[in-house]
Amino acid sequence: MNKQLKRLINQSSNIGLLRLCLTIILSFGLLAGLHAQNTQEVSGVVSSKGEPLVGASVVERGTTNGTITDLDGKFTIRVGNNASLVVTYLGYTTKTVAVGNQKQINIELEEDNNVLDEVVAIGYGIQKKKLNTGATVQVKGDDLMKLNTTNALQALQGQTPGVQISSTSGQPGADLKVTIRGLGTVGNAKPLYIIDGIEGDITVLNPADIQSIDVLKDAASAAIFGAQAANGVVLVTTKQGVKGKGQVSFDAFYGMQNVPRKTKMLNAESYKVIMNEQAINSGSSQYDFGAMGELANTDWISQMFKDNAKIENYALMVNGGSETSVYSLGLNYTSQEGIVGGSKVSNYERYGFRINTEHKLYNNVLKIGQHLNFNYIKNRGVNVGNQYNNTLRGAFATSPLSPVFSDNNIYDSPFNDTSNSLWYKGDGNPYGWMMTNSNNSNDGQKLMADVYAELEPIKNLKIRSVFGINYYASEYRSFTPLYQFSIYSYNNDHSTVNQNMSKGHTLTSMNTAGYDFTIDENHAFNALVGMEAVRYQGTYLSGSNWNLLSQFNDFSHAYLDNTTGQAHLDDDGNVVETKTVGGKPENVYSRLSYFTRLGYNYAEKYMFNATLRADGSSKFAKGNRWGYFPSFSAGWLISNEPFMENITKNSILDMLKFRVSWGQVGNQNIDDFQYSSPINTSTGYSSSNPAAFYVFGTSKSNVPGAYPSRLSNKELTWETSEQTNIGLDARFLKGRLGVTTDFYVKTTKDWLVVAPILATAGANAPYINGGDVKNTGFELAFVWNDNVGKFNYHAALNGAYNKNRVGNIPTEDGIIHGAVNMLYDNSEEFYRAENGHAIGYFWGYKTAGLFQNEQEIAEWKAAGNGILQTDVKPGDVRYLDINKDGKIDAKDKTDLGNGMPDLSFGFNLGFDYKGFDFTVNANGVLGNKIVQSYRNHANKQANYTTAILNRWTGEGTSNRIPRVTETNVNWQFSDLYIQDGDFLRINDIILGYDLSSLIKWKYISQLRVYASVQNAITFTKYDGMDPEIGYGTSDWVSGIDLGYYPRPRTYLFGVNVKF
Repeated sequence: MNKQLKRLINQSSNIGLLRLCLTIILSFGLLAGLHAQNTQEVSGVVSSKGEPLVGASVVERGTTNGTITDLDGKFTIRVGNNASLVVTYLGYTTKTVAVGNQKQINIELEEDNNVLDEVVAIGYGIQKKKLNTGATVQVKGDDLMKLNTTNALQALQGQTPGVQISSTSGQPGADLKVTIRGLGTVGNAKPLYIIDGIEGDITVLNPADIQSIDVLKDAASAAIFGAQAANGVVLVTTKQGVKGKGQVSFDAFYGMQNVPRKTKMLNAESYKVIMNEQAINSGSSQYDFGAMGELANTDWISQMFKDNAKIENYALMVNGGSETSVYSLGLNYTSQEGIVGGSKVSNYERYGFRINTEHKLYNNVLKIGQHLNFNYIKNRGVNVGNQYNNTLRGAFATSPLSPVFSDNNIYDSPFNDTSNSLWYKGDGNPYGWMMTNSNNSNDGQKLMADVYAELEPIKNLKIRSVFGINYYASEYRSFTPLYQFSIYSYNNDHSTVNQNMSKGHTLTSMNTAGYDFTIDENHAFNALVGMEAVRYQGTYLSGSNWNLLSQFNDFSHAYLDNTTGQAHLDDDGNVVETKTVGGKPENVYSRLSYFTRLGYNYAEKYMFNATLRADGSSKFAKGNRWGYFPSFSAGWLISNEPFMENITKNSILDMLKFRVSWGQVGNQNIDDFQYSSPINTSTGYSSSNPAAFYVFGTSKSNVPGAYPSRLSNKELTWETSEQTNIGLDARFLKGRLGVTTDFYVKTTKDWLVVAPILATAGANAPYINGGDVKNTGFELAFVWNDNVGKFNYHAALNGAYNKNRVGNIPTEDGIIHGAVNMLYDNSEEFYRAENGHAIGYFWGYKTAGLFQNEQEIAEWKAAGNGILQTDVKPGDVRYLDINKDGKIDAKDKTDLGNGMPDLSFGFNLGFDYKGFDFTVNANGVLGNKIVQSYRNHANKQANYTTAILNRWTGEGTSNRIPRVTETNVNWQFSDLYIQDGDFLRINDIILGYDLSSLIKWKYISQLRVYASVQNAITFTKYDGMDPEIGYGTSDWVSGIDLGYYPRPRTYLFGVNVKF
């Protein structure tokens, strides 16, 4: 058997981590088998305040050897020499007792007040959780790390009620869309991320480096951050040093990724049937496929995906310190291949380094310290945008009759292979296009760092100064070679090389003074004043040229210096510039802020907090640069009232707190100088620079000129979000059960939107303030923690409901219009923001089934209903005449739902027992819709999904999917494109075991191995590859599937070691 195991490990040469883990396990297992020690029997009683504790856990430290107390609180256990007993009981502090030579040990436990004294992060400080009057939620870093993700935001899914997190793409390194308490703007709706007190980027942090994440959901909690906080605030605290002997930990996992579910497309035979059927239905001749020679049967969807794409992550951490100095250091590496195309076209690598230190001087009068996090990221990927910028989309539309490779083993094309009689030269080769056009790389460096000094000249008066920098630099390269895959997909004139470089930094200077004091023991105050100055500066440079040197012609040599493109005359005598160079000047943005907070509580029963922040921003003109953002909150800790004593004494109710809050926050997420009217001078032409030259006389030559490219608006100012929150927190049964509930109303007004103007204005439209939206919601969360002897278990369930409604939009028609040509060629607008509807709702025709026969058509017309089709036939769609005017037109389009869910929820379950641990984590949504559009109906030979097999072929055969035709008369945007997006996803299933009790090596305190499945099971009616679609063609719309890159299913094996 040992030979078989050895052979199995050697065969898995690619799974280096698994081999290492198994080797460690087997080696230490042999040591454990040789280990023996003398034992002794110990008895005793576990009690609290003279009362025996039934079911208390008594375990020999460092082992799984343990027992529980009986009905009298008594226990008996046999332990080794020099052993210590660890005694735990829910609701009481853990106690460790050295056995020595004692045979009888009586152990007294104390009630654990830390359950209620736990602290949470707030703006510019911390606060006892029980005294917090805002709507916040905290997730511990250890809980994030257990979920084994490469992105901390992904680990938050389903754990934070009111925080909707969805994928914009399953591609490695892709952003997640985070929406806190509903969408409040048609602009940038990303929350503010504060990393160790300084604005930063959470996506570059390794979850192993995070101590905790606190989400500030209500305006009262976030108002201390003023103009940046309209979309919520996420506070991230990275791991800090702790005094004591240095501890080294190493965490690693290695896994394989696959697509969980593939969309089924028509195979060759079914495709031929459909092509001929739609030709007949359109009055055309059938195709003679037999005369076309040998045709393929290609599954393009399967061709695009790679099986067993690798993912790996390694994190090394060292923590320790003395009474005066502490440190925490981390090194990490992450690598993830894409399941579309594999590492050659989609891959993400991240190298990270973190160090935090703090030093106490002059008997703790002065503290100095720093945080530093540096990351180097290498990324390449496929296109995941709209129908014209989506690598996967071609695989849905391309005919299965086209092969992937030609006989000479190059990517097949009717223009480079005459051996195959391809039936349509409009068909491309999506796999060949992907492999040819994904020659790109994006290398970046990000540094987040700060230094601080905190002076405490008298007790509880803390004066703190912080200086921080957030620096980034990136370089992008791409290479497009010569190719031609169809009459639409080609680049047969010249190769192209692109190079872009950018860099920038944000400097932050912050000074605060805080003072905590108490009057007459019961009146506790805390006061904070501060100022913050922020300055951003960045540059951008780009260049491109034609014709890479022929001796190279590959991506590794794709640099501008290796190109030969020169300006030349075309056939009409016009000058053609092959080389383009552009750059943005030093872009400077500044913000100056002043803020204050006053907190008061009486006997930890009645709490009150007030904040005020003033922000001045260079993004607005003088006279409108300053915004003021107040907040008020109050709380009543009812459980501390004397009349509650009998209830709390009986341990039925441990804590009950009522909260109420109100606040205002702002949003300034627009480009710099939008209030001004820039002057353009150029002889070139572009869509953003449409009138850059003048023509005088009869010479027809372009004369350089100058003109205002955008109208000015010096009255432009902040978006303002106002929110009222009412909440209740409770804990029951000695802390076993926790309940939190919140109700809120959030109104955002004065949107920053582009003004509607006439084309005769002669310049681009300016930004204006106008528009508002109301989000109303309810949140509920339950947490249960308990044990039965040595079996510890926990469960958590949360849910959040949100209703989003636009109140007013400052345009003549009350609409912000969505994009066109997104679903298929020449498709019309299908989403919008409009008064009385949700932001980004889907706008189209409603249908009432299909016409089954000529009689139904006649009756429909006789009833005065409109018909969209000019030559309607049985099997065509019955579009509803909403306004009853006898015709079908744009006035009959209506609200078909939207991509944001009405209800989001999550739950997790887990237990640990004698070294084993098991966790299940899940999340889901209800009430959202998905627009699915895989087929370009302007291309009659485009393939269909197998759903078309349920089409109408005669009376009674279908009442949803119409007959097939060569036109798109039945495929105007309607509810036929809409599907329910409800789903429940089992995100994580994790099983682990701690081997340290078997090894008994004093240098190892933990050696946990585990197996995990991510994205394990998804329950949904949606027939696409993934129902979690945060992508939209605009920031303010979600749920659009044009060929969505799905999240992979991942199988992981990992190890956690602590020394």
